[in-house]
Amino acid sequence: MECKNCELRQRQYYCANCLRNHLRDFRLQIRHFSSDRNEHVARASRAFKSIESGRLLRAEIARADLNLDQLADSLAKVRRDCESKRDRLRTLRETLAQRRRTLNAARLLPPQSQTLTKESQELSVLSQTIARARSGLVQELVEVFNIVEVGGRPAVGGRPGARGEWTVGGLVLPVPGDVRRYPPDHINAVITHTIHFLGLLTFYLGIKLPFEVSWSCRRFGVGMPWIGAGRGSESWAKWTAKHPLHLTSNPSSTPSSPSSSPSPAPPASLADSEAPEQAPAHGQNQSFTTGLAMLLYNVCYLAHSQGVEIPLSQAGDALSNLWAVCCSGELGRRSHSTTPLLLPPTPPSFTLDFAQVLQATAASPARAARIRPGRSAQEPGISRIRSERIIEEEDGWDVVELGGEEGFG
Repeated sequence: MECKNCELRQRQYYCANCLRNHLRDFRLQIRHFSSDRNEHVARASRAFKSIESGRLLRAEIARADLNLDQLADSLAKVRRDCESKRDRLRTLRETLAQRRRTLNAARLLPPQSQTLTKESQELSVLSQTIARARSGLVQELVEVFNIVEVGGRPAVGGRPGARGEWTVGGLVLPVPGDVRRYPPDHINAVITHTIHFLGLLTFYLGIKLPFEVSWSCRRFGVGMPWIGAGRGSESWAKWTAKHPLHLTSNPSSTPSSPSSSPSPAPPASLADSEAPEQAPAHGQNQSFTTGLAMLLYNVCYLAHSQGVEIPLSQAGDALSNLWAVCCSGELGRRSHSTTPLLLPPTPPSFTLDFAQVLQATAASPARAARIRPGRSAQEPGISRIRSERIIEEEDGWDVVELGGEEGFG
C-alpha cells in the first residue's frame, strides 16, 4: 500500500484500533513479565541471604591469601638484601683486615726516602754500566768500519794546517760540494757504508732519528736506500716523501770513432745521475740532494743527543761529525730507550733547522773566483791561496771559494 500523504510504501498498514489493541497487549505482557522478574529477584535475594556469610568468609580468606603472598615476596626480597649486605660486610671486613696487615708490614719497612735513594743509586750505576757498554760497542764499530782521516797536514811555522779526507771502509765520503768529483758507484758505496754505520750506532745508543731510512727490497740492507721523515711535530716532519740516497749512472750515447783509440769515459757527475730512473736529471739531482741533507741532519741530531754541537758550517762533513760523536765524553749516557730519557726528536734545545741544512747542501759549489775589494792582483800567491782554494777543473767545474756563505764545499 501507499500512503496518500507521504507516498511511502509499507507492507502492512494498521488502523488505529489495531494499534490500540497491540499496545494494550504489550502493556499486559510487560506487567506480567515485570511481576515474574520481581518474584525471581526476591527469590534470588532470599537465596543469597542464606549463603552471604560463606561468601564473605571466602572473600576474607582470598584477601588474606593475597596479603600473605605479598608478605612472602617482601620477606624473600628482604632476605636477599640481607644476604648481599652480609656478603659486602664480610668483604669489607676482609679488606680492612688486609689493610691492617699491610699497614703493620709498612710500619716495619725502612723510610721511603732511603728506599728511593737506594733505587736511584742502583739506577745510576746501571745507567753508567750501560753507557760504558755502549762506548765499548761504539769503539769496536769504529774499528770495524775503519773510520779514519787520511791526508792533511798540521800547522807548522805559522802556516795553517790542511784538513784531510775522512774515509769509511777505505772509501772517501766527500762533502756535498765535492760529490761530483767522484763516480756514482763510489758515492753509492760510501753512502751505504755510512748508512750502515749510522744505523748500528743509533741502535747501540738507543737514539731515534728524525729521518728514517728504508730499503727498496723492504729488508734491511737489501736494495737501494731511501730516506724520509718519521713522526714528529717540528718543521722537518713535513718532508714525508721518500728521497733516494743512491745514484744511477746514465751511459753515454756518443759513439766512439773507429780510428781513434778507446778512452775511458769520465766519471759520471751528480748532474748525470738519476734516482729514480723515470725522473728528469734536474729532479733526480734535487731528490738526491734532499736525501743527503736528511742524512746530514740525522748526524747533527745524533751529535746533539750525545752532547756534541755541530754548527751549520760543519754539518756537511758527516764522518768527521760521527767521529766527534764516538769520541764524546757524554757518549751513551742519554737515550730514547733507557734513563735518563731524551725528548722525542727534535727538542727545543736543538736549534739547527733542516731548511738551513737543505739550503746549504743544495747550494751550487761552482762559483767564479772574485778578487775582493781592496786587494791587488799582484799580491803574493800565498795570500791568494789562503783566501781561495782552486779545485782542479773537471766536468765543467771552475773555482770554489773557501769562505763562501753557502754550501759545505
